[in-house]
Amino acid sequence: MEGDRLTVPSNNDTHSQRSSVSSTGPRSMDVLVYLVNDTVVRLTVDHLHSVTAHELHRIIRETLMLPEYAMEVFSLWLISPLLEVQLKPKHQPYKVCRQWHDLLLRFTRSSEDEIFEDEPSLQFRRNIQDEMVLRLLYEEAKYNILEGRYPCDPEDCEALGGLVCRIHLGPYDPERHTACFLKERLDSFLPSHLCRRGHGLLAGLWKRGARLPAHEQGLLSTYRGVPEDGACEEPAVLRKLYHAYLQKCHKLPYYGCAFFSGEIDKPAQSFLQRGGRKAVLVGVSLEGVYILDSKEKCVLLGLHFHELSWDHTFPDEEEHILWLEFDGETEGTPVNKLLKVYSKQAELMSGLIEYCIELNAAAEGTGQEAVASVAPSSAPQRSPVARQRAKLQRQSSVVCSRIQHLSTIDYVEDGKEIRRVKPRRTASFFGRQLSNAPTSYSAVRGTENLEQG
Repeated sequence: MEGDRLTVPSNNDTHSQRSSVSSTGPRSMDVLVYLVNDTVVRLTVDHLHSVTAHELHRIIRETLMLPEYAMEVFSLWLISPLLEVQLKPKHQPYKVCRQWHDLLLRFTRSSEDEIFEDEPSLQFRRNIQDEMVLRLLYEEAKYNILEGRYPCDPEDCEALGGLVCRIHLGPYDPERHTACFLKERLDSFLPSHLCRRGHGLLAGLWKRGARLPAHEQGLLSTYRGVPEDGACEEPAVLRKLYHAYLQKCHKLPYYGCAFFSGEIDKPAQSFLQRGGRKAVLVGVSLEGVYILDSKEKCVLLGLHFHELSWDHTFPDEEEHILWLEFDGETEGTPVNKLLKVYSKQAELMSGLIEYCIELNAAAEGTGQEAVASVAPSSAPQRSPVARQRAKLQRQSSVVCSRIQHLSTIDYVEDGKEIRRVKPRRTASFFGRQLSNAPTSYSAVRGTENLEQG
């Protein structure tokens, strides 16, 4: 992304909240479109009040000189600290901006003061060979890593951080790229929760030259170990580094998710003390649903669509709830578990889950028709499980589910809670689940003459 291609406004043109629209004349308006790395593309658009997201997307592609297929790779979003909304091609960004406060009232729990002060900005984000497209994908993945939206184990964070060092700082130079040099820029290479350092005595020891903290030592080592190819020019090297970074991110099961904010119940601390609630991010992708701990930056639950049933409820005068039902165990007994996700965005989550399932079903149908036209009908078909992206297998990894940290409801016949009895329910509470395809989720069937505990 070359600086002479893009116009970056001076500090005098910015406000405390990023704004994407300003008037330049009776019919034309300036539009600021932000890329994920905060670079700004300045556009002048005629009749902005009636321009659709599809038309604005075309103008941005032409300005950035992106290829036609970028239409399938990137989309326009309205982003603020309180809400993120992806625009459909037929949406009119100007009108959605005018309705922003209504959206905040509907989909967030923000106070009136927060809503009044909030203002959205227009953002352009999401194996591509074009360098500009490749870099934008890299910038978005890096943002999600640094913000903790893509939880990674420390060693993986260090490996990704080493690539970022090489991309932004150039080849490793032992005289220049010292521990102190990296320390001043640490949050540009590692997620913030790995950059926290203690105070007092420990901080004093660091300043007196104590050994480099483990994560910073790992970052320095991985940066030093990034291989150099002297036969390639720097642009070709950068393309390889972008690919390497994205390939590592693509191994994460929640890569490419759309994220929503929510809360779940904490497990009770004692018999008399309720656990309260825990802030979470809910990620929905084409493959499944992921519940991420917003504070600890780890996965609490990851389910593919064939492993769950779901529903969205909004009882009178109560909160919107996304219900997830899946198989589990209680004290060694198979049970059906229900997880409640409290969020004003539960309706959006449920709608996206349904859309992704329908999209997968359409793709499955097209793929099966294509296979049937070139292969015998008796040819074995790969199951959806076999086609899934490989997961990291380390049990202590942050990408593994931590069901023991969830407060779930375990159900039996008639919806009663259980302790040591296998449920006798033979059907899910929810009718909404993956259909017309093999699934591994099914309501646990009870056996006769079980002794209740």
